[in-house]
Amino acid sequence: MDTKPWPGPDERRYGRAAFLGLTAAGLSSLVWGAPVWRAIHGLAKPLASIVPVGGWRIYTVAASMPVFEPATWRLRIRGLVERPVNLSYAELRALPRAGQTSDFHCVTGWSVANVRWAGVRLDHVLAAARLKPEAHALTFVSAEKPYTDSLTLQQAQLKDVLLAYEMDGKPLSRAHGAPVRLVIPEMYGYKSVKWVEEIVATPNPEAGYWEERGYDVDAWVGRSNGA
Repeated sequence: MDTKPWPGPDERRYGRAAFLGLTAAGLSSLVWGAPVWRAIHGLAKPLASIVPVGGWRIYTVAASMPVFEPATWRLRIRGLVERPVNLSYAELRALPRAGQTSDFHCVTGWSVANVRWAGVRLDHVLAAARLKPEAHALTFVSAEKPYTDSLTLQQAQLKDVLLAYEMDGKPLSRAHGAPVRLVIPEMYGYKSVKWVEEIVATPNPEAGYWEERGYDVDAWVGRSNGA
């Protein structure tokens, strides 16, 4: 997906309708060739690049997916905190483990049912940082620049919000956001930031990559984005 300025409202609606129509027609079962990509790319900018993976459609906004280096990777927690924290992958995995099975819904109309996730709850990740009283939201920063998104603290404390490092019994693959991604089943997938490398405590939610391009800040499944 390129990062040129987002088109105007009329162009955006047309591009999104074309995108939905194409995916409904079954293009998810194909590896897209360059002519097809160029044709779609001309309808709506930016459009995600899509790689079919076992029923999933993998969207990216950068030219390539981030690469996970276990020895050097850190999860940074900063912003309105008493103590900034840098967690190694081993330290993250040592936190209390949580698991759940939930459905994943994409705003473009497809879903994957009964995904088995494992990881850590945000409360355990944030405990050492100690949020300041004026912190009322969290911004999740992806290693895939310039992707970010945010949740209010109330949203982040929903019982099935997870920082996941495993999916369906295996460590996250690169395509699914290794080493760690956000999972919030009640919201469409663009809120479930992949390749998370930083959590920033803020006074208020900040518009993320797709919100800046016209999508809803609160992406409740079935109740937002024109549903």
